[in-house]
Amino acid sequence: MTPTTPESVPAAIRGPRRLLSRIRDLMAAQEDAQKRLDRLTDIIAEETGSAVCSIYLVRPSGALELSATHGLKPEAVHSVRLRPDEGLVGLVARSARPLPVEDAPAHPSFSYKAETGEEPFRSFVGVPILRGGRLVGVLTTQTRAKRPTTEEEIETLQTVAMLLAEIVVSGDLVSAEAFSGLELKPSRPERFQGMALSPGVAVGRAVMHEPHVMSARMVAEDAEAEEARLDLAIARLRQSVDALLNSGRVPIGTPSREVLEAYRMFAQDRGWLAQLHEAVRSGLTAEAAVERVRNEHRARLMKARDQHFRERLHDLEDLANRLLRHLEEEHNGGPLALPDDAVLIARSVGPAELLEFDRTKLLAVALEEGSPTSHAAIVAKALNIPMVGQVEGALDRIEEGDPVIVDGEFGLLHARPSAEVSEVYDERVASLAERRRAYAQVRGEPATTKDGARLELHMNAGLLVELTRLAETGADGIGLFRTEFQFMVSDTLPRLQAQMDLYRSVYDAAEGKPVVFRTLDLGGDKVTPYTPSMREPNPALGWRALRMGLDRPGLTRYQLRALVRASAGRDLRVLFPMIAATSELAAARDMLDEELDFAARHGHEPPASVQAGMMLETPAIAFAPDACLEIADFVAVGANDLMQYFFAADRQNPRVSNRYDVLAPAPLSLLKSVREACARHDTPVSVCGEIAGRPLEACVLTALGYRNYSMAAASIGPIKRALAGLDAGRLGAWLESAIAEPEDVRGPGLRARLLEAAETAGLPLEIIDKTVRV
Repeated sequence: MTPTTPESVPAAIRGPRRLLSRIRDLMAAQEDAQKRLDRLTDIIAEETGSAVCSIYLVRPSGALELSATHGLKPEAVHSVRLRPDEGLVGLVARSARPLPVEDAPAHPSFSYKAETGEEPFRSFVGVPILRGGRLVGVLTTQTRAKRPTTEEEIETLQTVAMLLAEIVVSGDLVSAEAFSGLELKPSRPERFQGMALSPGVAVGRAVMHEPHVMSARMVAEDAEAEEARLDLAIARLRQSVDALLNSGRVPIGTPSREVLEAYRMFAQDRGWLAQLHEAVRSGLTAEAAVERVRNEHRARLMKARDQHFRERLHDLEDLANRLLRHLEEEHNGGPLALPDDAVLIARSVGPAELLEFDRTKLLAVALEEGSPTSHAAIVAKALNIPMVGQVEGALDRIEEGDPVIVDGEFGLLHARPSAEVSEVYDERVASLAERRRAYAQVRGEPATTKDGARLELHMNAGLLVELTRLAETGADGIGLFRTEFQFMVSDTLPRLQAQMDLYRSVYDAAEGKPVVFRTLDLGGDKVTPYTPSMREPNPALGWRALRMGLDRPGLTRYQLRALVRASAGRDLRVLFPMIAATSELAAARDMLDEELDFAARHGHEPPASVQAGMMLETPAIAFAPDACLEIADFVAVGANDLMQYFFAADRQNPRVSNRYDVLAPAPLSLLKSVREACARHDTPVSVCGEIAGRPLEACVLTALGYRNYSMAAASIGPIKRALAGLDAGRLGAWLESAIAEPEDVRGPGLRARLLEAAETAGLPLEIIDKTVRV
């Protein structure tokens, strides 16, 4: 056994740089796994002046196995195991915090193991070996004499433990063959039940949006150069956060303004910055220093019970992730390239970020956060990228390159799937491909019900890239073009010519099919650098959409001017969102008329025809639509917002967004009354939103008399096929009777009764999804 350095020489005198250098040399040595791990304990003991150094690694059972030691009996290696709640080692594992003890045998948690031969040793220091907040093992040192442990010694051991976690998990130090059964990194199949955000199934390899630092990039060659890199990255981070806040901009899909302000505060936090600089000075690269601090905060977050404390640690972790991405892009000369079968695993992602990825390589996205109506989900649907959200723990339990399956139909994420699960999904993928081929065969045929009702199926869009799917889907036109995306992804107000170019491109891509342009639906969580930013307790009910447009008429008229100019000689259909009073629609029409007069006075070619419509999405209009119907040329029922206001349930909040059902008597009665009011005024009406793209809901709407829908491109084929088997007349009669019946509050709801009646009620059996969740 290699003799130890005298205990009188503390680690603080020698410092950790030489220790890290020796570990780097060890990694390059050609020795078997156990010898290298044993040699590592020798090096740590020598450099820290300890009589004992031991490494305990976690087994799948949760037990901590003594895997290497310097100073204890060699025969104890791989034979001594501690329960997670046993001894001082177990205490370190449970707390995920360093534990210095002057007199270990006197500590109430001390557990004596005779087979280790640890009787002579008194002081004890244990630090957790953490990776991504997940416990990999525990690193301990012991001395014969009772003595206090300095902060510098603990810092040194934490640095070594962080490095040890990466090199053990990466296999650079410990081979899987030599340490079979140890949970060095997640290897078992795991299933995460989340929320479906964008349909589809994809099989690929995990790409972590918050990647770990590779072990080869953890030990610095030049500490001063690394500190300079760290300072530059911190400066860039501060500049980016300051720019966001000073401009009033909250980019879509990123944290709220309150969190950004917290970021600015944390980015100046002396304690956080001192931790980073100390880690770099100890011999780590800038990336490894950020990783170490992030790991410590994440471990504390996972143990914390106080919600406020957890939120603060979340902010710190996200800030560290931003800093790490700055460093990675600087190291790689730009964003990392995706592999051909990439499945992005992230906490959250914004629509602008999503658009920056190579869409030929990005197969799917899985988020720990997210909601079905978030802008990232809308973009994912537009790009036909399967997406699941609310898969808590995915970032900690999935490694870069792991095989994964994203099931956007049932909101499932499978990591390292078993052969049986992979086989089932291979069949699913083949089945979906066959289904798409079937939809393609009928894309040119009109949408009709079994009993002859003719319907129009339009697609929603907001990006030019989506319009390539118009011919592919056989859609009758663009029922809703969301104009705000051009504004949200731009740092400055798009100039008149840029807006005109976009709208003309939309017309050209539509190739004569009708297009409905919705004016800007900004506000709430959709804030740009050039529109005023406000904190509101309930942004969904706040200053947004046409409310903002009427208060800032210059912005609205600027857009209407671009639409009028771009539609020269073509049919212009303008849709105004968020109407809550007849006066709002009248004021919006007046602005449109003013821009039409302006174009005529300046000699611009006018549109071939002009129609002004309203989004019906507030109960105020839904319950009394007649006055607005006198001045609206057409109506689009914005079902997403209308239903969230009707049920007083925030559709962005996963805790309540699934607590209501649109297929209940009350909302169906409201939707029926809206359709009847439009019929009385001879005003065309369509349904936009999620319910239009769901086969069962679309069948019910058709039975209520609706004939025009606008939906995500991917929904058009399934909806057309479902409606082809629908007997709308028979379902209409069934619904009229069912809605009129007194509701049994303890019995099955209308949806369940409808599915049970199925064929008797006129429904096509194929819309009842019999697929079993895997």
